[in-house]
Amino acid sequence: MKNGLLENTLKHEIEMKRKFMYEKAIDLGFTHPQVVSCSQELDKLLNKYLA
Repeated sequence: MKNGLLENTLKHEIEMKRKFMYEKAIDLGFTHPQVVSCSQELDKLLNKYLA
């Protein structure tokens, strides 16, 4: 079980990364390498949160 601080920190990081990715996707397109990289980073955060 995750402690509350770690869980809240991960939730915050996930939300910030999601917003950043969305903004980049709007500006650059969904298949731009920066957006794909950001998506992969978001996947890692989500996997860490769900572990």
